[in-house]
Amino acid sequence: MSFKPAQWPRKLRSQAWYGGTSRDVIYHRGWLKNQGYPDDLFDGRPVIGVLNTWSDLTPCNGHLRELAEKVKAGIWEAGGFPVEVPVFSASENTFRPTAMMFRNLAALSIEEQIRGQPMDGCVLMVGCDKTTPSLLMAAASCDLPSIVVTGGPMLNGYFQGERVGSGTHLWKFSEAVKAGEMTQDEFLEAEQSMSRSSGTCNTMGTASTMASMAEALGMALSGNAAIPAVDSRRRVMAQISGRRIVQMVKDDLKPSDVMTKAAFENAIRCNGAIGGSTNAVVHLLAIAGRVGVDITLDDWDRCGRDVATIVNLMPSGKYLMEEFFYAGGLPVVLKRLGEAGKLHKDALTVSGETIWDEVKTAKNWNEDVILPLDKALTQQGGIAVLKGNLAPKGAVLKPSAATPALMQHRGRAVVFEDIDDYKAKIDDDALDIDETCIMVLKNCGPKGYPGMAEVGNMGLPPKVLKKGITDMIRISDARMSGTAYGTVILHTSPEAAAGGPLAVVRNGDMIEVDVPARRLHLDISEGELAARLAEWTPNHDRAPSGYAWLHQAHVEGADTGADLDFLKGCRGAPVGKDSH
Repeated sequence: MSFKPAQWPRKLRSQAWYGGTSRDVIYHRGWLKNQGYPDDLFDGRPVIGVLNTWSDLTPCNGHLRELAEKVKAGIWEAGGFPVEVPVFSASENTFRPTAMMFRNLAALSIEEQIRGQPMDGCVLMVGCDKTTPSLLMAAASCDLPSIVVTGGPMLNGYFQGERVGSGTHLWKFSEAVKAGEMTQDEFLEAEQSMSRSSGTCNTMGTASTMASMAEALGMALSGNAAIPAVDSRRRVMAQISGRRIVQMVKDDLKPSDVMTKAAFENAIRCNGAIGGSTNAVVHLLAIAGRVGVDITLDDWDRCGRDVATIVNLMPSGKYLMEEFFYAGGLPVVLKRLGEAGKLHKDALTVSGETIWDEVKTAKNWNEDVILPLDKALTQQGGIAVLKGNLAPKGAVLKPSAATPALMQHRGRAVVFEDIDDYKAKIDDDALDIDETCIMVLKNCGPKGYPGMAEVGNMGLPPKVLKKGITDMIRISDARMSGTAYGTVILHTSPEAAAGGPLAVVRNGDMIEVDVPARRLHLDISEGELAARLAEWTPNHDRAPSGYAWLHQAHVEGADTGADLDFLKGCRGAPVGKDSH
C-alpha cells in the first residue's frame, strides 16, 4: 500500500486551543501553564495524548504509570508535547457483571475525550483484555494518528515443577478439585504461583491475543506484543513508540490508513496461527465497524480455515508468553504466514513501512515454541464459524483448544436457562447427564447477561469428571476466557434473549455438531421450531443501572461485534466550536 506523508509544517488541531492571542486561547493556554510549561511548548509542536488505562483495580495494567514515563520521554525527544490522560479502564479481574459490558462504555468515553480535548495524536496504553479493543475502537472512531503500546505479559508461573498458565490452570485446577485429584489447600498454594510479576496473563489468552492483533493490524511497532512486562526491552519499546507517534502526527498517518481490510485479514490469519482467543472475533468485528471496514464472520471462516496453529502456547499447547518472546515473538509468525502466501505483505504499519518489511528478516530461536508447519498443533487452527438452524447468524469454536473426537457429534441437550440455573444444578448427582450429552446455556449473550460474560466454558458435572472425562460439547450465547479450553461453541447468534433459536432448545432435544461441515443443527422439524419461536416471550428484567439499560437497549449481536448500534462508523475528531 502506498502512503503519502502530509507536508510539514502544517497547522495542527491543538492550535485551535493553544495558538494565537485571543481571549479563548489565553484561557486554554494560561490554565495549562499552571503546570509550569514554558511558552515555546505551545508554538505548534504536536500535542500527544498518552491515554493511560492504569488503575489499582486493573492489576494487569498496574505498571503502566511507570511505562508511560518512557513513552513521554520518547515524545519529548522527538519534539512533541506529551500530556498523560487517565481513561476508563475496564478491568477483567474486578468488573461485575462482566468487563465486556463496559468495553463499549470505555470506547464511548475515550472517543469523547479524544474528540473534545487538544490532542494531535494518541498513544494507547493498554494491556488487560478489554482495554486494547476499547482504545482501538475509540481511536478508529476519531481517526487521529494513534499507536498502541501494550503493558506485556507476566513472567511464567511454576507450581510443583510445572508451568502454571494464568487462567488456564485456574480452570484446570478447579476441575481437579471437583474430581478429587487435588486438595483445596493445594489449589490455594497454587494461587501464589499464577501471578508472580506485573503484566497480563502469560498464556495466549485474550490480553496476549489482542496485543498480537494490534501488532498484526499494524497498529503497534513490530515485536511489541510478546515482550514481558518486567523486561527492560518493554520500556525501550515504550520510548521508541513515543518517538514514533510524533512523526506519525507530522505525516498525518491515521488509523484508517493502517486498519484496512487487508490488515484485518492479516490479523484473522494471525489469530489462527497463534491459537488466539475467540474473544478476538467480537473485538475485531467491533473495531472494523468503527473504522468503516466491512469484516464479517464469513471473513473469519474464509481467512482462518486453512491456517495452521504453529504457536505452542497454553491453552492450546504447553508453553507461555515468556518462551514465545524468547523464540522470536509475533514477527516470526507473520513471516511464516508471508512465506505461506497467507499475508498481505504490502499492508501499511504505524512504522511507515509495510508489514513484510518489518518481519522478513525475523528468526525463530525455538522450533518447539513456534512450530514448523508440518508439526503444527492443528492444520486448521482458525476460528471455525458454525451455522444452522440453531445459529442462523453463526457461532464460533476454537479448534486448537477442542477435542478432535468431539468435532463431529450428536448428543442429547441438557439445558440451563441461565447461569444461575447452571450453578444450581451442575453439582447435583441427580442431574440427568453423561459425557455423551451436549450442555446448553441460554441468556448469557450481549443483551441477556447483560454484557456477554465469559461463562461459556461451563465446568463439567463432578460425576462426569470423576470418570476421568475432561471435555464435553458446550453450546451457549456467552463468551469464554481466552485462557480456557475445550469443545466449546460460543457467541451463538441471534442470542436467546433476542429470541434466537437457542432460546427454545429443550432438555432431551438432539443436537448435531459437525465442525468440518461448519454445521450446528437442532434436530427438530422446521414446523416445530417455528411453533416454539412463536410461543417464546422475553423474560429478562430491565437492567438495574443507567448504562446497563442503555447497553441492553442498543447493543448489537455478537455476529457483528456486540458494539452499540449508534457508535458504528468513523466520525473523525473535528475541532468543533469554541465554548467561550
